[in-house]
Amino acid sequence: MVQNKNKVKHDNLDVFLKSVQEKDIPNLVLIYGESYLVTQAFKTLSSFVLGKDFQKFAIETLEGRSVSMGDIIEQVSTFSFLVSKKMVIVKNIPLFYPPQNNSDIRFSSSDIDHLMAFIENGLPENHYLILTSTLIDKRKKIYKAIADKGLIIDCSVAQGVRKVDMDEQRAVLQTMANKILSSSKKTMDNQAFHALMELTQFNLYLFSQNLEKLMAFTGKSLKISITDVKAVVKRDKKDPIFNLTNAFMAKDVKSALFYLNSLFNEGFHPLQILKSFENQIRKLILVKCFTQNVRQNHTMSFGKMNFNAFKMQVLPEIILYDEHLKGMIEEHDTYFSKGDPKKKTKKLNDLFLAPNPQNAYPVFQIFKNSDNFSLKELNQALFFLSDLDFRLKSSTFDEKTALENFIIKTCSKGGFVYAPENQNRRHHF
Repeated sequence: MVQNKNKVKHDNLDVFLKSVQEKDIPNLVLIYGESYLVTQAFKTLSSFVLGKDFQKFAIETLEGRSVSMGDIIEQVSTFSFLVSKKMVIVKNIPLFYPPQNNSDIRFSSSDIDHLMAFIENGLPENHYLILTSTLIDKRKKIYKAIADKGLIIDCSVAQGVRKVDMDEQRAVLQTMANKILSSSKKTMDNQAFHALMELTQFNLYLFSQNLEKLMAFTGKSLKISITDVKAVVKRDKKDPIFNLTNAFMAKDVKSALFYLNSLFNEGFHPLQILKSFENQIRKLILVKCFTQNVRQNHTMSFGKMNFNAFKMQVLPEIILYDEHLKGMIEEHDTYFSKGDPKKKTKKLNDLFLAPNPQNAYPVFQIFKNSDNFSLKELNQALFFLSDLDFRLKSSTFDEKTALENFIIKTCSKGGFVYAPENQNRRHHF
C-alpha cells in the first residue's frame, strides 16, 4: 500500500499505477536508489504516461553530470513538433551530492534556486521532468520542493550484511527473477535461485544477465535447475576486502567465512587480510574509548540510532573530540620539531574518529557496529592478530585455518578469550 500520494517504493510501482490514471501522474518525478531498479522504474513509468507508440520521439535524455541547469529548464520548456507530450529525463543529476570529478557540472545555489522557482511556477502542460539519482538528502530544500510538487519513486535497497539487509536484497532478487522468468513462462526452483544468488551476489545487472543466459540455455524446457546454473554461470565477481570486514563487524560468521575463502581464491596475501582486520579493530577500539570517556554519562545504543539522529546528536561531539586531539598532536609536533619543519611528523589521520566529517555515513556505520563488541573482546582480538602477524612472518602453517579460527572465535556469542591463555608464549611459537 502506498504510504502517501507523492512517494512510492519500487516494488509497489505497478500496483500504484493501476490505482491511478495517466492524468494523475505529476509532471515532476524523482527516482533514486539502485541504478538497475531506477532504469526499470523509468521504463514502467514512461510506458504508462506516454504509451508504447510514441516513446521514441517523446523522450529526451540528458546526462546530469555534464548538462547545465539552464539547458535542463530549456529542454523541458521547449515544445516538440512531433508529439503532444514530452518527457525529459536527467540521469544522475548531482542535486544531493558533489560531482565525482573536475569535469562534472557543479550546480550553484543560484542554479538550485532557479530550478525550485521553475518547479514552483509549474512545468508546461504535458511536459514531464524526470530526475534520477543514486543518493538523496531529505533535508535539502530541493528534495522538499520535489516531494511537495511531484512524485518520488524510492528504488533504494539496504546494502549492509545484517540479516534484515540480506533478507531485503534476497526479496528484491526474487521479485526480479519472477518478473524476468514470467516473460517466457519459465520457473526456477529454490536450489537454482540460491545458487545463482551466491554466484552473483547483490549485483542486479549481473544477476539479470545470467538469468537471460539461463533462459536461452534451457531452450524449450520450462524449468531452470541447479544443474543448469552450474553449467552456465561462473563466479566472475571479485569480492572487495571490505565485504569481509563488513561481515566480520556485523558478526555474520557465515558471510565472513564465505568472503575469506573468496579472497584466498583470488590470491590475496594473508597479511593483507590480517591488516584489514587490524585496522577495523583499532577503529572500533577508538570508538569504544570515545564512548566510555566522552559519553560516559550519556548511555546510548548506536545500533538502534538512525543516521540523522547520529549526525545531530553524536557527530558534533566527535568533531570536537578530533579537534582536541589534533591540537594535542600539533602541540607535540611543535615541541619535538624545535621549529624545524623537516622534523615535523606525518599527519596521524588514523587516530581521528571522523577524518572527513563531510562524509559521515562510514563513521555512523562503525559506531553502529561497535555495539556488537565489548572493549575486552576487541583487545583480545588485537592480541590474537599481533601473534598471528608474528607467526606469518616467522613460520609456516595453515594461514587460512588460523584466520577462520579468528573469525569464529571473535564472532562467537560466548566472547573471545585469548591473551590470558597465551601470555607466556606470545610471540614465541
